[in-house]
Parts: sequence; C-alpha cells; structure tokens
Amino acid sequence: MLTELSQLKELIDRNHKPKKLILAASEDAHSLNAVVKAAEQNIIQPMLVGDRDKTFGMAEILNLEIGRYEFVEAGNPVEAVTSSVKMMHDAKADVLMKGKVGTSDMLKCVLNREYGLRTGNILSHFAYFEVETYHKLIAVTDVAMNIAPNLTEKIGILNNSVKILNNLGIEKPKVAVLGAVEKVNTDMQATLDAALLSKMNQRDQIINCIVDGPLAFDNAISFESAKQKEIKSEVAGDTDILLMPDIEVGNVLYKTLVFFARAKVASMIVGASVPIVLTSRSDSEQAKFDSIVLAAVAANNHKKS
Repeated sequence: MLTELSQLKELIDRNHKPKKLILAASEDAHSLNAVVKAAEQNIIQPMLVGDRDKTFGMAEILNLEIGRYEFVEAGNPVEAVTSSVKMMHDAKADVLMKGKVGTSDMLKCVLNREYGLRTGNILSHFAYFEVETYHKLIAVTDVAMNIAPNLTEKIGILNNSVKILNNLGIEKPKVAVLGAVEKVNTDMQATLDAALLSKMNQRDQIINCIVDGPLAFDNAISFESAKQKEIKSEVAGDTDILLMPDIEVGNVLYKTLVFFARAKVASMIVGASVPIVLTSRSDSEQAKFDSIVLAAVAANNHKKS
C-alpha cells in the first residue's frame, strides 16, 4: 500500500535508463527547478523546448546549470508545444511536460489528428494525493479535462485511472463514484451513473477494480461516516479512486485538498500515447517534481505494455 508520494521513486528500477522528457515552453521557474532536480536524481533526461534567452535567463536567476541539456529553440509558447508534440508523435521522447503555456494550447496540439498523441481512448486527468488525514494515497479524477462526462466517458476515465493504479501494484483499486447523496435519486444523474457503473463492475464489464456508488464524499473516505449511515460497502472508508461527477466538483476538491488540507499531489494526463505532466500554474515545484516521477513510472509501464 502506498502512503506517501515519495514511495513512487521506489517503483523506478535503479538500473533503468532515465526517461527522456520534453519540457514544452521551458521558460517556467517551477518547471525548470523540478526538471533539473529529477534529472540530477537520474529519473529523466530532459530536452528543453522554448525561448532560449528567457529559459537561460531564468536558469541563471535560479542558479541552475542547464547547458548540458538538449535545447530546441521556439519563437513562442504555441510553437514550442507544436514542436514538442510532433517530436513525441515521432517517438523522440517518453514523457511530455507543460511549461509556461496555456493548457488549452497544449491540449489542442495533443489532440491534433495529424501529429497528436491520440490512442482512441478518452484522455483524462489523474491526480494522486497524499493527505495527512487519510491512511493511503488517493486518486481523484477527472478535475481538469472532461467537463461533464456522460456514462460512456466515465467508464473511460475510470479505466484510465484503474490502469495507472494496477501498474503501481494495486491489483484491485477501490473506486468510489461520487454523488451528493449515497442513494439513487432519479433526479440526480450522477447517482444513476454511479449505480450503473457499480452494476457493470459486478458483471465484469469494468474489471481489475471494485466499484461502488453512489457514495457521498464523507462515506467514501470515512469508515465512521459509512457506519453511522449504515452503508455496507467494500469501498466506503477505504477508497483508492474518487470518480468525480463533473469537472467543477473535481476542480474544487483538488484545490481544497491542496490549499486547505495542505495535501501533496502528483498529476498527469492519461489515455494518450505517452504520459503528459500537466499541472496547474499554482502547483508547487514539489508537485511538479512528484508529477514527473509519477509520469516516469507510467512511461516505464507504457514500454512494458
């Protein structure tokens, strides 16, 4: 059982060849710091793509030595992302990371039908949290990509996250499908979707996990709450994955955990042909570093599969 994000580094084979990571729009302080730190620990081999003057100027301010890393000049952030995604499409690297560029610009290139990184699966955001008040790491999905997923899209999002945890050694992750209440209400679509996902899991239409829902947030993460409400569930109080009803609930929960609960987080986009480190501009350097480690582990499993 994983209880701290620092344990992710233990999943990287010490004899492994560092994963090649492309930082798109490299003139970003937190991203540069995180990339250099990961490179120094032999986790990745960076390639920087961006404005040379701004990137090296930033590195000088931060006292970072980046001269030994491969650098590709780009005139602006959109050009940097386009160039980076094309190189990823041509298998020039293992991990893509967003630097100082808007998320919409990044995803537009990732989803490009000619040179993008589509696989036929839905792309979704996966956030892995270390929360002091919870007994193990817990995943939250989707908080940044799919706005109001329907049932089919929720199946894809769920499967993306389950695959990540399976690859981290969690054979049967417990998935709580969240709603405002823990009983089916025909006026609340989230509860109907949750019930269907649970039944599909019981009938082996969704595999390699245990799904229950609808569950309200309190009984999803608290044994005591589930007991008080007389909820009988294998998932309640021991959840590995919280499946969000929509992006607004997910985004608020993500930022609540980070800013109110002081939780640590690693996050990335999954479902593409490569892991994509796509963190919030407000995420810390540590969050970006932990996200790089998570993506490196995921990239290793991409190669194996």
